[in-house]
Amino acid sequence: MLAHPSSAPVRIMSAVSEPRPNTPEWTVSELSGALRRTVEDAYGHVRVRGEISGYRGPHSSGHAYFSLKDEGARLDAVCWKGTFARLKVKPEEGLEVVAVGKLTTYPGKSGYQIVIEALEFAGAGAIMAMLEERKRRLQAEGLFEPARKVPLPFLPRTIGIVTSPTGAVIRDILHRLADRFPRRVLVWPVRVQGETSAAEVAAAIRGFNALPQGGPVPRPDLLIVARGGGALEDLLGFSDEAVVRAAAESTIPLISAVGHETDVTLIDFAADVRAPTPTAAAEMAVPVRAELLGTVRMLGGRLTAAPPRLAERWRSALRGLVRVLPSAEDLLAQPRQRLDLAAARLPRALRTNAGAHRVRLQAVSGRLSPAMLRARLDRLGDRTRQLSRSLVQCTARTMQRGADRLAATRDRLGAARAASLRAHRVQIERRGERLMGLHERAVRCLSVGLRDRARRLGAVAQVLEALSYHGVLARGFALVRDASGKAVRSAAGVSGGQVLDLEFADGRIGVVAAGTRPTGRRTPPAPQPGLFDAP
Repeated sequence: MLAHPSSAPVRIMSAVSEPRPNTPEWTVSELSGALRRTVEDAYGHVRVRGEISGYRGPHSSGHAYFSLKDEGARLDAVCWKGTFARLKVKPEEGLEVVAVGKLTTYPGKSGYQIVIEALEFAGAGAIMAMLEERKRRLQAEGLFEPARKVPLPFLPRTIGIVTSPTGAVIRDILHRLADRFPRRVLVWPVRVQGETSAAEVAAAIRGFNALPQGGPVPRPDLLIVARGGGALEDLLGFSDEAVVRAAAESTIPLISAVGHETDVTLIDFAADVRAPTPTAAAEMAVPVRAELLGTVRMLGGRLTAAPPRLAERWRSALRGLVRVLPSAEDLLAQPRQRLDLAAARLPRALRTNAGAHRVRLQAVSGRLSPAMLRARLDRLGDRTRQLSRSLVQCTARTMQRGADRLAATRDRLGAARAASLRAHRVQIERRGERLMGLHERAVRCLSVGLRDRARRLGAVAQVLEALSYHGVLARGFALVRDASGKAVRSAAGVSGGQVLDLEFADGRIGVVAAGTRPTGRRTPPAPQPGLFDAP
C-alpha cells in the first residue's frame, strides 16, 4: 500500500480482484415463503393415515392441535375452528384415522404440518379399537355396573320412544304394542345417524327425565331408544360418550334396541335392559293382554272356588277334633273330686288358723300397754317440736336469701333498663335522621318525576295535536259524512240528492248533493281519507 505524504491515507481493497459468487442471497422470510409455496403446490391435497397423538381437546381459541404418527415418523396437524365443528369423526387420543387436507409450513418453527379438512376412520379395526378404549374408560367410571340398573315396570302407563319418526322402527314398535297391550306412547323425534345424532339422542333422554310428575306432558314410566340395523359407522352415534352418560344417568328404566342382535353399541351396556331388536323391546315393555286376561279369569275362578273348599276342610277337621275331645263328665270328674276333698278339710283348717291368730294376738297384746304408748307419743312430740323449730329457721334463711337475690336482680334490671333506654334513644335519633334524609330524597324524586311526567305529557299532547284531524280542518279542509255518520272517501260514493254533513273547523252544516262531478275531470287526491277541500 502506497500513500502520499501530504494527503489522507488511501487504502486499496484487495477484494476487487477476488471473484464474486453467483448464488443469490435470501432473507429468512423469503426462503420460508418459497418453501411454503413449494410444499403447498406439490402437496395441495393429500390423504394421510396415522394414529392421533398428543390430543388434549380443542384449544381455547376453538382450533385443535395434535400429531399423526406411525412406526417411523410423526406429522404435526392442525384443524381450524370452523372445520373442527364440521368434522364427522372427532379426534381422540390413540385413534387411527385417515386425515384429508393440505400440507403447509409453519415459519415460526421451521416445520411442516397438515391442515386437516376432514377425518375418516382407518377401517373397521380403527373403529373397534376406539370403541374398546371408550368402553374400558367408561366401565372404569362404573357406568356399566349392574347395581346401577333398575328393573322394568310390569305394565307402564306411558312409554317414551327415542327414534326417527319416519323410519320403519317406530311403526314396528307401535304395531307390536297394539298387538300385545296398547299403551300411551310419546315419541321424541331424533336423527339416528349423522353428526347431530348423538347430541339429539342424549338431549331426548335427558328431556324425558326432566318432565315433572303430573305435568301437562305425562312423564314416561319406561324409555326405549331404538334404531334399525346398519353399518358400524352408522351406529357410532349410539356409542357416543354423551349418549352413554345420559343413559346411565336416566332415572327412568331404559331399554336399548339399537340395530340387530349382532350389533353392539355402548348404550347397550349403560341401559337397564338390552333388546336384540326394536320389536323385541316392545315385547319386553308390555305383557300380552290376552294372556293377562286369561290368568286373571283363572285366578278369579280359583278365588271363587277356594272359600267353599276351605270351609269344607275346616268342617271336616272340626268333626275329627270333636270326636277326639273327652266328654263333659270326664272333664269335670277330677275337679269335682278335688272340690269334695277341699270342702272336707276346710272346717279343720279354719279352726287351726283361728287358733294361730289368737296366739299371735296374745303375744302382741303384752307390748301394747298405755305406758309404752304414752312414752312413744312423748318421743314423737319432741321430735315434732324440734323439726318445727328447724323449719322456722330454714324458712327465715330462705326468705333472706330470696330477698338478697331479688334486690340484686332489681339492681341489674334497673341498670339494663337504663342502658336499653339509652340505646333505643340513640337508635331513634339515628332513624329519625335517616327518615328526614329519605323524606328529602322522596320530595326531590317526586318533584323530578312530576316534572318528567309533565314534560312527557306535553310531548304526547303535541303529538296528539299534530295527528288530530282538527288541525287539517283548521287549514281550510272539511270532513264529509253521510246521513249515517260514516266518512265519504270518494265522489263516486255520492249520489244526487243525498244528504251530507260537512264539518269545518268552526262548526258543522248539512248540505244536499246536486250531482256527481264530470267523469272527464280528475278529482285531486284528498290529503286524508274522508277529508275534502271546502267549497
